[in-house]
Amino acid sequence: MDVSRLPLTEPVKPKQPELERGLSTLSALGLNVIGMVGVGPFVTLSLIVAAMGGPQAMLGWVLGAALSLCDGMVWSELGTAYPEAGGSYAYLKHLYGERKLGRVFSFLYAWQILFSSPLSIASGCIGFAQYVSFFVPNAGLPIFSIRLLGVPFVLSGQTFIAMGACALALTVLYRSIVSIDKIVRWLGVVVVLTLLFIIVTGFTHFDPKIAFDFPAGAFGLNSAFFMGLGAGLLVAAYDYGGYYSVCFMGAEVRDPQKTIPRAVLGSVVIVGTLYLLMNVSVLGVLPWREMVQETGNTHARMFTMAVFMERIYGHTAAGVVVVLIAVAALCSVLALLLGQSRIPFAAARDGNFPSWFGAIHPKLRIPHHALLWLGTITMVCCIFRLQEVITALVVIRILFQFLLQGVAVLLPKHRRERANGYRMPLYPVPALLALTGFLFILFSRPNFHREIRTAGIVLLAGLTVYGVRFLAARKRAGSGSI
Repeated sequence: MDVSRLPLTEPVKPKQPELERGLSTLSALGLNVIGMVGVGPFVTLSLIVAAMGGPQAMLGWVLGAALSLCDGMVWSELGTAYPEAGGSYAYLKHLYGERKLGRVFSFLYAWQILFSSPLSIASGCIGFAQYVSFFVPNAGLPIFSIRLLGVPFVLSGQTFIAMGACALALTVLYRSIVSIDKIVRWLGVVVVLTLLFIIVTGFTHFDPKIAFDFPAGAFGLNSAFFMGLGAGLLVAAYDYGGYYSVCFMGAEVRDPQKTIPRAVLGSVVIVGTLYLLMNVSVLGVLPWREMVQETGNTHARMFTMAVFMERIYGHTAAGVVVVLIAVAALCSVLALLLGQSRIPFAAARDGNFPSWFGAIHPKLRIPHHALLWLGTITMVCCIFRLQEVITALVVIRILFQFLLQGVAVLLPKHRRERANGYRMPLYPVPALLALTGFLFILFSRPNFHREIRTAGIVLLAGLTVYGVRFLAARKRAGSGSI
């Protein structure tokens, strides 16, 4: 037999595992809610009141919700048009050109995630540890501390608690998306019930004279008012962050055309309403001047909700609310790790990041390498004190993510393709309002130039790495063609 006449066949390659669409609408909503709440609103009330100089801080929460709702419409349009893993990575790639600027913008977005994401997740871990230290006051005492290049590195009992919180979140997430779907659903219920518990407690002991004790000139439209509003909005943007968590998991969502906008916009409405009610109820029990004073009861600043509950029901009730808030903080860590681990995974699958990040667990069908890497770096970042770093992180996210996406929604290419999914009402007004709000937060910052410098360093480093990878890829392609 003449074997030269036999048909040539390629060896059959085993099918690579893919992500599973196992996240339901209710669980997607729960994921966004627990990602938004965390420890932020419970510890930043005193910060936003101090920034705006009184109970007019409630305006910051209202405008923060409005900004999030407008930006949520941007996310909903992009999320339904491109329901893929990585969220913003995919949006920037498609809308700015997969072989043009989109390739660079999407890489730079994934690049900054390597720095900003572990730090922001670590802030949730540290928030958890700080609230747990209500029961162990000496946990915050430093065992070892050093300052390098102006950045403090601190090792304490709180550091180990924070690392343990991250390890626990990793353990919970190392399972299939179907199992996570059920867990997220119930955690969302726990977080909402915690907020409702505080709201009901506050309004049953509400004193309007305390709540609406506005200082003279509280609403005077001067430079101090707008600077305070900018600072308050930045804190609100940090606290509302997370309404887009489901978008990073676009490839794992069931029926993304309906699930994504319902989860994004629904979470903003639910959490925004709960935030406003919670803060009004607390301000009606705990005088705002006590929260912002530099001396005296420091617990009123750090453990605002615990002091609030202790005033009403005593120390045992304060301990209960501390436990509930610590659980909420742990939930936000879980939500952030879950969603943001999909960003380096998407970049790797696209050939725009090291391929190691693109591995999928053969049985669990999750991007386990990206998840483990993000969790490990987060644990290392728990040695930082992140109060000042958070501001820079919000600014970097605005520059690398929110502004680029807001502009992308206005591009002619998106206008041609947006009929495939959710369509925002009054297009493009919500997108323009979102862009205006984020620009206001940027330019109202007193340390705007310093934070832009930090973002510039991240940008230059990312461009350098991208250039090196681009030249190496061209060299490999050239040698392969010889």
